[in-house]
Amino acid sequence: MTSTAAPAHLTASDRCDRCGARAYLRVVLPGGGELLFCAHHGRAHEPALRAADAEILDETAALTGTPPTAPEGER
Repeated sequence: MTSTAAPAHLTASDRCDRCGARAYLRVVLPGGGELLFCAHHGRAHEPALRAADAEILDETAALTGTPPTAPEGER
């Protein structure tokens, strides 16, 4: 569910429009507007966004991954 109009992925400088936390979801609205959400607010607004036929780039899987700088025993 990625949008061709949006950049490939979100970075640490992308912030949730609702609370200012790091954004893990980019939403492109049918009218062309864009919203960024943290995982919490993305889940809260997902039903309405899907009903509005918004395109959603979901990168919440990064929350469960092991950082590449983790020591070998923690991977």
